[in-house]
Amino acid sequence: MIGNICEETRVFATQEESVSKSRSSTKNEHIMKAFFHVTDLEKVFEYIPRFSQVATEQIPLADTTGRVLGADIVSDTDLPEFMRATMDGYAVRASSTYGASEGSPAYLNVKGTIVMGESPCFSIGPGECARISTGGMLPEGSDSVVMIEHAEALDSTTAEVYRSVAPGQHVIALGEDFKKGEIILSRGRKLRPQETGLLAAFGRELVEVYKKPVIGIIATGDEVVPVEEKPGPGQIRDMNTYTLSGMIKEAGALPLTFGIVRDNYDILLETCSQAIAQSDMVLISGGSSVGTRDFTIEVLSALPDSEILVHGISISPGKPTILASIRDKVFWGLPGHVTSAMVVFSTVVRPFIEHIGGLGHQRTFTIPALLNRNISSAQGRVDFTRVRLIKKEGILWAEPVLGKSGLISTMVKADGLVRIGINTEGIDKGTEVPVIVSCPSSVVSYNGQRTTDD
Repeated sequence: MIGNICEETRVFATQEESVSKSRSSTKNEHIMKAFFHVTDLEKVFEYIPRFSQVATEQIPLADTTGRVLGADIVSDTDLPEFMRATMDGYAVRASSTYGASEGSPAYLNVKGTIVMGESPCFSIGPGECARISTGGMLPEGSDSVVMIEHAEALDSTTAEVYRSVAPGQHVIALGEDFKKGEIILSRGRKLRPQETGLLAAFGRELVEVYKKPVIGIIATGDEVVPVEEKPGPGQIRDMNTYTLSGMIKEAGALPLTFGIVRDNYDILLETCSQAIAQSDMVLISGGSSVGTRDFTIEVLSALPDSEILVHGISISPGKPTILASIRDKVFWGLPGHVTSAMVVFSTVVRPFIEHIGGLGHQRTFTIPALLNRNISSAQGRVDFTRVRLIKKEGILWAEPVLGKSGLISTMVKADGLVRIGINTEGIDKGTEVPVIVSCPSSVVSYNGQRTTDD
């Protein structure tokens, strides 16, 4: 009797184990199928408008450089508000100088001198002029300025002019820069020093800008240790937190780090919950590839209001990248290899950050160069090859920096990336290619020019 019970128990356990293995196998097959169902890069970018932009705030004018304008700026007056001289010389009526030359100069009566910062108390008639400095307000009746090099004072009341001028020459007309009621800056524009100066010209002490998006960073992996620790066998220091933080700052956002999380489901779930609550976007590095200890997909799926949008992008490096929507916020699963993570950030993640940060016109800075060797590529994916720019005999060359995706030296040596299209098998030596430059300000040092996709 006991033997029969034991036999039945053994058979039942065997059946349960078989069912469990079957379920596990089915689940793994489902995960693998989902992983290898890669999404085209352009399709990934179609998700950008799905996510909302951050709120705006008012900041002092002095702090606006590098920020994104949060509202249209409409001029409340003409700029300039008066006709201004652009040269030192004499304010005149152009008609009074017609035909003037060194052999036959025009003689004009000097009405006086225009004081800077004041409105002239006299007008200019035919055959008259007034001394004026650059930036001075032209008197009523005058319409141009004769350069001081083309005139000579004969005495305190007479000036000799030996070159004619046309109406409007050497002056800035009323409203020539901007007209009253004109949109001078549009919402979504990134403010440079010149835009800051324009806002100053219109007396904008406070400016509405988008808040800087807060981007959470989570590093994962049992093998990852803090930078202050000496790695043991099989361990590496945390590079991704620091490279991603720097790239986030370059993108105009604020990094918020959540430390290193071991391969533990519960801890990772809790950390992701905190990160999504405190950030406008979250990046998790190291949990996007297929592996028995990578819990990213499971964790993201377990978070409230979550949807996995992409698990795998047809790019190299960076194929196993994850894109999810958690509580209507962007959540990225980036490759653990530092080079892969950096390339994915530059080419895929950054446009999403710029969008939620309010940037209306996203730019890709490129510089043309000749490829100095053949580059091979596989069809069906977009390849991003690291290159170094070298100038030889006046020609700028792009030299591929070869190396595995775990080698940060390839990024340190590289000046930019060359994109190889999804239907291209490679690029031949000597082909002119646009190099996507990671630091636009460095472009001028190569050949003195900068090109954009404007």
